[in-house]
Amino acid sequence: MKRWQVTTGLTAVVAGFVLVVTSAGWAPAAPALAATGSVHHAAPAAAAFNPNLDPGESVTLSPPVAGIAPHPGFQPAPDTYHHEFQANCAPNHAASDDPIVFPGQAGASHNHTFMGASTTNARSTTGSLYASSTSCVTPQDKSAYWFPTMYNGDQVITPSGAQVIYYKSAVYDYTTVVPFPKGLRFVVGSPTATLDEFRNAPGAVEGWECGDSTRNWDFPANCPAGTQLNVRMQSPGCWDGVHLDSADHKSHMSYPVGNAADYGHLVCPASHPVAVPMIEFKMAFPVSGDMSKVRLASGRGYSWHYDFFNAWDPTILSPLVHHCINGGLQCNPRGFDLYKPSRGAVLDENYQLLPGVS
Repeated sequence: MKRWQVTTGLTAVVAGFVLVVTSAGWAPAAPALAATGSVHHAAPAAAAFNPNLDPGESVTLSPPVAGIAPHPGFQPAPDTYHHEFQANCAPNHAASDDPIVFPGQAGASHNHTFMGASTTNARSTTGSLYASSTSCVTPQDKSAYWFPTMYNGDQVITPSGAQVIYYKSAVYDYTTVVPFPKGLRFVVGSPTATLDEFRNAPGAVEGWECGDSTRNWDFPANCPAGTQLNVRMQSPGCWDGVHLDSADHKSHMSYPVGNAADYGHLVCPASHPVAVPMIEFKMAFPVSGDMSKVRLASGRGYSWHYDFFNAWDPTILSPLVHHCINGGLQCNPRGFDLYKPSRGAVLDENYQLLPGVS
């Protein structure tokens, strides 16, 4: 099994690949509905692409990061059904900001609910996120995660407590997955998606669920009393190895290619050769009964989308990826697999790196 260690601010050549690492209470007001029943804000033109960057930080890495090619004839280890860990984070504030799509433009977006870094706003940079506190279970995860705020009529519906955020392998050869580079950011899904676009989006989109009602591409008409409204959606798991962002906030990322019905053929395309963790949101909203007035700040249920801005401590993210994803385990936020306790963990009970782990 390959090991590597991320060195902040340096170019590391380890294990056959190159890794470059560059340096409260709240209650958001419900926005007025447009005639279509949704609120949309047009993204800035590509020519205006100007991401929030710290002094000396570049959106383009040089030299680029080289991915690990799938191993010929790779076969999963016996009893290996998962290759993942959880990075669970609770909502901590809401604002009409989006530091990826509308960098530096406070109030330009529809309302978002934020998890992770507690200071995320329109001006957030990699550095400001690292300096922030966090609502993630793992305190070294200062990343920003956000999604359109949900309403039932004018009442804000906020997920309660830490929500499940999986970090998984999107490719068959899970030993080739490497950690995110510092400052990587991207958008998953689209606020302007149609129902068919949401249903047929690449990756696994399970839609909206409550009770026994599953795979709804818009909100179900009714949810059994006391249930929660759940949604799951997966991000791309392949990166171009060059750009931390792109004008559409998606082109630098890609879903794997191959026959999705035969997971063994999923690999990263040549244009995006670096396998990185695939993020899967699993959000649970405490709303049930009549769902006719339930909506997102971005519109109908099929406008669901989310954003990610990486600010993990690389000395924690790297061993979690190695131990859990590359090791074929099903880990909790400490890097411990309840079903394979003999494999150990990455972090202790206080979420500090265990001795000898790197």
